[in-house]
Amino acid sequence: MLTRVRSAVSSIIGGMMASGASAAEPRADLPQRFSYCRPDFLGLSPDEVECSADHIARPILIVKETSRLHWSTGYAEVINAGKSALNEDQACCEVVELRRRPADPSSPNYTPTPRRRSSLPSGETLEVRENSLTSLENTQEEEVMYFHYWALFDGHAGSGAAVFASKFLHLHIEEQLQSVLEILQKPSLQPPTCLGEENSLHLHPSGGLSQRALSRAASLRGAAGAPGSPNTVAPRFFMEKKVKQESLVIGAIENAFKEMDKHIGRERNVYDISGGCTALAVVCLLGKLFVASAGDSRAIILRGGEIIPMSSAFTPESERQRIQCLAYMQPHLLGNEFTHLEFPRTVCKKEVGKRILYRDYSMKGWAYKTVQEDDLKFPLVFGEGKKARVMATIGVTRGFGDHDLKVHGTDISIKPFLSSCPEVKVKWLRQLLVFLGNCDPDDHHRYTMAAQDLVMKARGVLSDQRLEDSQ
Repeated sequence: MLTRVRSAVSSIIGGMMASGASAAEPRADLPQRFSYCRPDFLGLSPDEVECSADHIARPILIVKETSRLHWSTGYAEVINAGKSALNEDQACCEVVELRRRPADPSSPNYTPTPRRRSSLPSGETLEVRENSLTSLENTQEEEVMYFHYWALFDGHAGSGAAVFASKFLHLHIEEQLQSVLEILQKPSLQPPTCLGEENSLHLHPSGGLSQRALSRAASLRGAAGAPGSPNTVAPRFFMEKKVKQESLVIGAIENAFKEMDKHIGRERNVYDISGGCTALAVVCLLGKLFVASAGDSRAIILRGGEIIPMSSAFTPESERQRIQCLAYMQPHLLGNEFTHLEFPRTVCKKEVGKRILYRDYSMKGWAYKTVQEDDLKFPLVFGEGKKARVMATIGVTRGFGDHDLKVHGTDISIKPFLSSCPEVKVKWLRQLLVFLGNCDPDDHHRYTMAAQDLVMKARGVLSDQRLEDSQ
């Protein structure tokens, strides 16, 4: 087995793929969930989709109609020559509506409200206010919020996961935000610790907190909690963490990513969803940009010559400690073929008994240990830079899919070491309202042209029927 693993590493490190995994065999017994396509907003015909996979000409695709992308967003793409027959990457751009849904009568927290008794002790009888309440409910149902959404999916070992994620990730984000919409619609309200209970804390514009005054009726009745009442309870808000609304959006996005990966896991039992993908999504909501990254795709903000990184690369090197810790806690995941320890190089049998450099999940530095027989197993994380791999197979550690990915020639699953949880960074939108200095602000094609120039630089230039890197 060790020989097979070493052989697999040699072929991969030799340069088959920069960051992905070797392609899995297509499951002929299952239909495809979605056929191969390019992003919907490109508006390509079937012939144009076929031409986009030409590895000789490598045409740069851009948006034909800027109205298909909100905010005059620019987009351009080109197939990565030599990586795969088809472009495994995908993109999505949507404006999603969030609408408050009526309460579910089957919910345990549901309270019917067509009739209300006056809370003031003025001798008023039962008042029926169905018309006003109906009007209020209609108004609440019409209260909507919108979020703008952009996403890129870098696929590997097939296009299935990237296409699937491009169709559904924004819907999962919508579903998660829908559950906290009522809180998000009240900017001054601090999220309650227990959903369904009335919160006694409000946020002032200055960021401070104040205790909500009790109703006049409660004060007149001397209810518990009213000033001077013998049952007054000392405020306990200082014992609870202060949670911002921004954190609810971050949590919604994080849960949406995890649900997206579970969705792929379920659907793969019915459909052929090949490969996996990284994900980079941007959500504009509440005047802020929420940038969520799971993988090694990068997002940056350019402002006045300053480069602001909005994502980090999650690779076997950057996540070595997390991966090693999981292997240490659950050694059965290694299949008795790998070691969770890292060494500067593979350990030889003749070095048993000698002291060699190593590090484990708890270490950022290096130390010496005496080599034992178990140290002759292949390292869980091996390689350096772009050639680093988990179990000698995959070069990214976060994203969607790869549920059926196994170590070459074995039944050892790699999925437990991969995470779908994103890192989410936030930036106020008002800090970013700048335009390309050399373009007309009224030109709706300005960002598309900029994207085309950037892709052209990365694509290279055609010279004697060969594409060479441009200087």
